[in-house]
Amino acid sequence: MNKNELELYIHIPFCVRKCAYCDFLSFVVPERDYRIYMEKLADEIRGQSACFADRRAVSIFLGGGTPSILPADLISGLFDVLRECFVIDADAEITIEANPGTLTMEKLGVYRACGINRISLGLQSADDEELKNLGRIHTYDDFLKSYERTRQAGFSNINVDLMSAIPGQDLRSWRNTLRKVLMLKPEHISAYSLIIEEGTPFFERYGRAAEKEENVSYVGNAGNAEDLENAEITTGAPAAVSTAFPPLPDEDTDREMYHLTKEILAEHGYERYEISNYARPGYECRHNIGYWTGVNYLGLGLGASSLIDGYRYHNTSDLAEYLSMDLWKAGAAARDIQKLTVEERMEEFMFLSLRMMEGVSGSEFLARFGRNLWNVYGEVLPKLKAQGLIEENPPILRLTDYGIDVSNVVLSEFLL
Repeated sequence: MNKNELELYIHIPFCVRKCAYCDFLSFVVPERDYRIYMEKLADEIRGQSACFADRRAVSIFLGGGTPSILPADLISGLFDVLRECFVIDADAEITIEANPGTLTMEKLGVYRACGINRISLGLQSADDEELKNLGRIHTYDDFLKSYERTRQAGFSNINVDLMSAIPGQDLRSWRNTLRKVLMLKPEHISAYSLIIEEGTPFFERYGRAAEKEENVSYVGNAGNAEDLENAEITTGAPAAVSTAFPPLPDEDTDREMYHLTKEILAEHGYERYEISNYARPGYECRHNIGYWTGVNYLGLGLGASSLIDGYRYHNTSDLAEYLSMDLWKAGAAARDIQKLTVEERMEEFMFLSLRMMEGVSGSEFLARFGRNLWNVYGEVLPKLKAQGLIEENPPILRLTDYGIDVSNVVLSEFLL
């Protein structure tokens, strides 16, 4: 790991409408507030950058929320500030998340001029009824128009986000979604199962009923680079759920969808490089790989998280507080600063690295921590190997296919 490398994550917390399943820090505000927020974000970038003059940004990721909701001039202004304040690699991967229905040719042209070279489109499903059940603002036709515009604007690196095990979905409709997306030949596909999170409308609809029925299971294909600490919860369709809402697929169907994804994408030349991420060769998401392999990352904006040289912290999640701060002062928005212990760093290294198909390198473990991986986990590894959950090809340790299926359970074994 090169300590001079730095990943930047920029959080844009605004949405057209909050989706029924979403527990990310996002909300609806009047458009006039976009400009106020971006001015404060620019202040934070300028204030924080002074601490990172000796680093170079190898990737930038604009997430949310819906970054593509912003007017084009605000994105252009943001990159003017970023380039003024940070040394950015000439070949840096620069991603913006976008929702269908929020992209225009004007915006896409500005993105290209700013150096954005990767678009992540949030489709979720190719079935309009399923999209409606999720509370999405777009239709499949809206997605197609956005995808076509993105290609017309010259983007050659597009990710499509998909979601399985959603209300009203079955194997037929999930297969149909995969086939429709594959016809478009995107460079990257992220395929996650629905997570039912507390504090969301979906939890009120499905989670509480599932708790009462004790019909909750944990499976192994959950999570993304910004939300890896959450276990994935899938539920059946307990009778307590109101018939006004379509049922969730049961656990067996969820698992079949998971395996179907892997099989169909492999047939079409997509390599699975992480539990829920697939790419055509050479198009793996470098930003997320950096996150999973321990590259330092700096979060800028409301609620954004950072991990710098063994210190983890996050920015305030209170918008009014963020907007009232003097963000020219480095670290003004930082909250809950924690120095990770060696044990915590080893745990995190194992949790994240084992999500990657290439697995954990014992040599890298030794270089980082000065400890032998097989000595540290001498009791755990033989047990997991005997259960068929991990496989060893020293110095590499990786999950088996069965281990990936139940990865949340397996990863918990690496708590020290």
